[in-house]
Amino acid sequence: MPLYEHTFLARQDVTQAQVEALMKEFQDVVEEGQGKVTKQEYWGLKNLAFKIKKNRKAHYAFFNIDAPPAAVTEMERRMGINSDVIRFLTIRVEEHETEPSVQMRKQDREERGDRGFGGGGRGGPPRGDRGGFGGSRPPRDGDRGPRPPRDGDAPRAPRPPRDSNPGSEG
Repeated sequence: MPLYEHTFLARQDVTQAQVEALMKEFQDVVEEGQGKVTKQEYWGLKNLAFKIKKNRKAHYAFFNIDAPPAAVTEMERRMGINSDVIRFLTIRVEEHETEPSVQMRKQDREERGDRGFGGGGRGGPPRGDRGGFGGSRPPRDGDRGPRPPRDGDAPRAPRPPRDSNPGSEG
C-alpha cells in the first residue's frame, strides 16, 4: 500500500482534547478503508504565518499513513466538511521516518547558545566587515581618489541658528 504523511490544522479555539478526538476520528476513517495510521503526533498550538479563516493560531496534528488512496481521499473529504479543520495537506512518500518528526525533537538550549559566529547578533558576520557606507574601502583600479577643490571654493559662513518653533511669528 502507498505511504503518506498527513498534517492538518485545527481552529485555535478548540481544546487539545477536541483535537485528539479529531485525530482519533480520522484514524478510524483510515482504518475503515483497510489502512492504518502508523504514527500520530500532536504538535501543539502554534502561530500561523498569516491569518487563515480569521485564525492567527492553529493546533497542528501529524499522521504517518499506510493506506489505499480511497481511504485517504475519504479522510480528506471528511476534513473538508469538518468546520474545526482549517487546512490539511497529504503527501505521498517512499518511506516513513522512524524517529520523531522535527517538530517533536526537543532542542537543547545550550547547543543553540553559542553558535560561534562572532558578534553579528543573528548568526551572521560581525557588523564591522559588512562594507556599506560607514567604513573606508580599499582603492580599486580606476579609482580617482579624493576630488580636487573647484575654482572659487571657499569656506562657507556658518548658518544662522534655527528658530525652535518654526512657523510662529513673534
